[in-house]
Amino acid sequence: MTIFSDDVISGVTGHMNGDHAADNLLIARAFGYPGATASTMVGVTEAAGLWRVTDADGEHELSVAWPGGPISERPEIRREVVALYTAACAKLGVPARGEHEEPGASHADGAGEASDAAETTAPDRPFSVVIRESSWSDHSDSEGATFMEDIMRGKGSLQDYVDLVAQHYFMYEALEAAADRVAGDPRFAGFHTPSLVRLPALEADLAHLIGADWRDRIVAVPATLEYAARMREVAAEGWVAGVVAHHYTRYLGDLSGGQYIAKRVAKQHDLPSAGIAFYDFSELGDLTEFKNEYRAALDVLGAQLDEGERARMLDEVRTAYAFNTAVFRDLGRAKLAAA
Repeated sequence: MTIFSDDVISGVTGHMNGDHAADNLLIARAFGYPGATASTMVGVTEAAGLWRVTDADGEHELSVAWPGGPISERPEIRREVVALYTAACAKLGVPARGEHEEPGASHADGAGEASDAAETTAPDRPFSVVIRESSWSDHSDSEGATFMEDIMRGKGSLQDYVDLVAQHYFMYEALEAAADRVAGDPRFAGFHTPSLVRLPALEADLAHLIGADWRDRIVAVPATLEYAARMREVAAEGWVAGVVAHHYTRYLGDLSGGQYIAKRVAKQHDLPSAGIAFYDFSELGDLTEFKNEYRAALDVLGAQLDEGERARMLDEVRTAYAFNTAVFRDLGRAKLAAA
């Protein structure tokens, strides 16, 4: 049993699978599966990090104990993951990257504090790195809910997944309307392309999962309504950086940890492409290349913002993460109430 809430685990695994996939592979090869061809981080406990590893013999579960011993606080996760990465590099004879040797303050200290925000808005650092690091610790407790953790670990029901897809529909209805509203602004040009649009895929998924009358049968939980309202508010203001904050938080997650969710759900519930079309970004081409281009666009935007606007955008990224967490809580509560 883990002492970390599902949103914390989702945040850590999503970050590792999205931004440090190569590091996951190094850890797998160094600590149990030298022939590993794929490695996905799937969990965090007080004693160890958990990975799902693929090699020539199939799929395996890998648990690697934290080098510093058992942990209990959110900031300690990052410290121990870095220690595992560094140890894996040493064992395999691979040079460790500087970004791991000198972690940003926002990883170690709680990114929501004003002092951290001032440090992470430094203009001499790539803004994409600032955003990624500042969001590491911005996943609040989910009051014991394990809704998303169950889905990611293959323990969730098909109804859990259907409920998640329904919330996505309401979220992306607001998000894509917000994107359309600022589409004419040159600062937004590098972020949104037609191949990113998710609403048609969500409609196809819901029709397959629920039926032709799906619109009459889905309900947004309170946090989703608040989340959508916030995105519409930001768009109505014409605040491009704010729209990008929500755009980045949702789409980069879909392109990273979301890909693992799709594989897990499809396998567990025997779903065809119609049931997981939301996660199909094949029209974008190489996803790693697209994410790199997206991060480059973030760097360009960051260079155009003054310190106050960078800090304000980082706060909005944290707001987006907080809403995402609240949605998981509400889904978990609704599930318990229906039991």
